Amino acid sequence: MTLIDSAVLFGTFFLLLALGLPIVFAIGIASLVSIATSFALHDAALIVSQRMLSGLDSFTLLAIAFFILAGALMNRGGIAIRLIDLARLIVGRLPGSLAHCNVVANMLFGAISGSAVASCAAVGSVMTPLQRREGYDRGYAAAVNIASSPAGLLIPPSSTFIVYSLVSGGTSIAALFLAGYLPGLMMGLGLMLVAGIIAKWRGYSADVAERQPILPTLLHALPSVLLMVIVIGGIVAGIFTATEASAIAVIYTLILTMAIYRTITFRALPAIVLEAAMTTAIVLPLISVSGAMSWAMSLESIPQQISEALLSLSDNPLVILLLINLILLAIGMFMDITPALLIFTPIFLPIVTQFGMDPVHFGVLMAFNLCIGICTPPVGSALFVGSSIAGVSISRVVVPLLPMFVALFLMLMAITYLPQISLFLPNLLLGD
Repeated sequence: MTLIDSAVLFGTFFLLLALGLPIVFAIGIASLVSIATSFALHDAALIVSQRMLSGLDSFTLLAIAFFILAGALMNRGGIAIRLIDLARLIVGRLPGSLAHCNVVANMLFGAISGSAVASCAAVGSVMTPLQRREGYDRGYAAAVNIASSPAGLLIPPSSTFIVYSLVSGGTSIAALFLAGYLPGLMMGLGLMLVAGIIAKWRGYSADVAERQPILPTLLHALPSVLLMVIVIGGIVAGIFTATEASAIAVIYTLILTMAIYRTITFRALPAIVLEAAMTTAIVLPLISVSGAMSWAMSLESIPQQISEALLSLSDNPLVILLLINLILLAIGMFMDITPALLIFTPIFLPIVTQFGMDPVHFGVLMAFNLCIGICTPPVGSALFVGSSIAGVSISRVVVPLLPMFVALFLMLMAITYLPQISLFLPNLLLGD
């Protein structure tokens, strides 16, 4: 096989993206074109159809649909304001505390909802007026909200890790969930450090708003936070699988929002289910067509070609990991996290496993890396949502985002070259 095979597949894919075709169609058509270079067109179409069906033939995929529904219920159920109150209770006495509160609230709400964009919108809509009232620069406030919104994607339950588990050939979801905790906390604390330095330099004070009553605030927020404990605790203890945990999350969230908080009525449920179904209908076709693309790449030996190309540059694992990180950072600037995981995990995972890298560690590396892309121009979804919520232009947000990008990159390097950051909890709780 030659580099022409790679050029046909990826050239067609990026050409279709440039023409404005939705990414799911770009992946499917590019796969068909690539396979058609080796088979008759009707045979290629049959192969693509079969691979698309087999790509969805997984019981684990139900977990994605259920976690999306649980997140939609949380979004509509007034969870954000309760978690923000909890965050203000935790960090309300620090200089620039509203920025710290924004980060902590995004970590909590993002982990529960499973969506960086939903977290950015929900938390930002509450925090922006508070920060504006305390004299915070709107560009800085928006930058803190945008940069911290993906932190929840690393803190389980996380659909991102479920997707990686599927495409990587069955990496343990329980191990991936546990592995995400420390990097997720690391992302939040690193951003709080940067935000705190900037807040101190600009003279932003502690939260001067009315102090949160401790016991009522804890009681209101505890049921929401308990969801993470139930889901992860049950999976790690072997009480239920990730798929069963997702269904339990939906039931728990229904009870929480309808019986305890009473923020959702039966009349509102159809709209919420429809919203979750629409989101699921975006994610699952991507997984389906990625099965066809993975087969096309395997047929044309594209992962081996890319592996040989990287190894021709260097045989040093440290250099190879740096190159992979730089490639993923560039990809993340133009592609959402789910399709990027689906397309590039089969390419890079065989390369890093040659060097003895744990698939769990690499999954965290990929998730952390691609989370940065959610915040970067030109197509970062959190960047656009956060700027819109704050009512500022993207150009005004980019400058205060720069030191946060530097911090995120340094943390990415630490996660890359210090595997115990990711593997400590899985090894501790699940065994080597």
